[in-house]
Amino acid sequence: MMKHFFTIILFLINGFVAAQEISENEFFLAESYFREGEYEKATQIYKKLYDQSPFNSTYLFRLITCYQQTESFDIVENLLVNRIKKEPSQTYLHVFLGYNYSKKQQEDEAKVQYEKAIQSIENNNPYTITIARAFSDYNLLDYAILAYEKAMKVNPTANFGFQIAQIYGEKGEYQKMFEAYIDLLDSNERYLNLVQRSASKYITDDAENEANILFRKAVLQKSLNNPKNEWNILLSWLFIQQKEYEKAFVQEKALFNRNPTDVSMIFELGEIAFEDKNYETAENCFQFIVEKTSLTEDKISANLYLVKIAIATKNPETTKLFDKLFNEFGINPATINLQVAYADFLTFQKNNPEKAIEILEKALTFSSSKFEEARIKLKLGDVFVFIGQFNKGLIYFSQIQTQLKNHELGQEAQFKVAQTSYFKGDFEWAKAQLKVLKGATTQLIANDAVDLYLKIIDNEPVDSTPSGLKEFAKAELLAYQNKDEEALQEIEKLFSYKELFVNGLTPGEVMYDDVLFLQAKLFMKKEKYQEAIVSLTKIIDADNQGFLTDDVYYLIAETYNFKLKNPEKAKEYYQKIIFEQPSSIYLVDARNKFRKIRGEVIN
Repeated sequence: MMKHFFTIILFLINGFVAAQEISENEFFLAESYFREGEYEKATQIYKKLYDQSPFNSTYLFRLITCYQQTESFDIVENLLVNRIKKEPSQTYLHVFLGYNYSKKQQEDEAKVQYEKAIQSIENNNPYTITIARAFSDYNLLDYAILAYEKAMKVNPTANFGFQIAQIYGEKGEYQKMFEAYIDLLDSNERYLNLVQRSASKYITDDAENEANILFRKAVLQKSLNNPKNEWNILLSWLFIQQKEYEKAFVQEKALFNRNPTDVSMIFELGEIAFEDKNYETAENCFQFIVEKTSLTEDKISANLYLVKIAIATKNPETTKLFDKLFNEFGINPATINLQVAYADFLTFQKNNPEKAIEILEKALTFSSSKFEEARIKLKLGDVFVFIGQFNKGLIYFSQIQTQLKNHELGQEAQFKVAQTSYFKGDFEWAKAQLKVLKGATTQLIANDAVDLYLKIIDNEPVDSTPSGLKEFAKAELLAYQNKDEEALQEIEKLFSYKELFVNGLTPGEVMYDDVLFLQAKLFMKKEKYQEAIVSLTKIIDADNQGFLTDDVYYLIAETYNFKLKNPEKAKEYYQKIIFEQPSSIYLVDARNKFRKIRGEVIN
């Protein structure tokens, strides 16, 4: 008897599962018809599904929409009126019915139904969210806001601030949207990341953008009435988006004063400013940390950045700064990163690679992990490439590549293998490494790999015919070794080889642009700015739609603006980026600087 009972149960379960699968298949078919605009075919299936599951609001909504698309408004009206009579508690149906009246251009009747739906929320209606969403689905956004607001009034523990803010965003009412987001955060600080993510859809790095201005006003207004850390955090975040790092620093200092043990956010701000070459703010951040922190580790890390800033700004006191730090913190495992930075400085700034190698070999004795060891060996490899001992450099790079195959350091080492092979003129081996790196997890390495790979395949010799790539690689190596005069001489040789002009090094060709761009950068380094602009202009003259065009325009503009102190000429090239290169990564910066110059002229 029990055996027969379980058999019946199993039969019923299998039958239910089969029926459910049939319903799902029918629903997907109906959806396909719906998306393709075949509403009559979709109607037949939705009608069947709805009859089988009359409480499924998705089936009902789709069925109603299909009827409305075929202008069967009376059928919809009868369906909904009868349904409301049978289930008066399902007050979201009034929204459907009201919209159907609106489709029939019976706006007064529609308004009555909408009001009934809103009024039903008074009784803490379980369909409140369904009502509000129905209004949103029909783009009746003001009614949707009313529904959420009434729900919060009826139930003070409910919070639909996020939904309300989203609706204001759909309406384009950014001020009310931001105020709603700020109110939401005011009610619970856990919403901070949610508010930042939501606001980031509208915020740009342009401080004059309308959304940026309205967001700042909303935060400031709230901060006046109810001071909180969250308002400083939001303002700092906004200023960072706008690259106004000094203003962000003001907010971070205010936060630090309330919690004078945590310097992590100021450190992060300093790193961001440093990467964006805003060395003044970066220096202020790290100097602040040095003065305020009591942790030796934080002091060393901040001082490392101060040294990097000194190098980047060509501070003549850099060597003394290194000496001071090693006297203060010693040469030991805690200062490995400082030792590596010092070796880099000695090699690439002071042309003293022998001492750099000595320092790095000693640093290896302090390393306590394979990652620290890899960072030191990476720099050792760089130094050996600098002095032309390529095989020694490749040994170090290959060791790291093997030991940390899928790690970022391993991928960086593999790129250096490719770059060194390129310098040597071994283009086939370089390409083999770069092919793998095009899918690197680190975007910067992947981008560098793609750039070098394309440079090689676009310009490599064919059938032993000179292309100039080997000579260009030599010029790039000389530039890497800070042998700028020799690099410029190699470039001049390139332009003097007649066979190269015949076979590739001609105006408009990739190699022609690359050579001129390298020449311009070398002139910049030697502060020969007019010569640099001549080289850059030749690139544009040859092809003003080339892959380097926006880089060239920006470099010319920056040179005129900051090196030659000629803002009028700079404005001309910023304007070219704005109007001729709308997808350029320099667009926002060019627009901001263009406005600033234009404002100075007006004043």
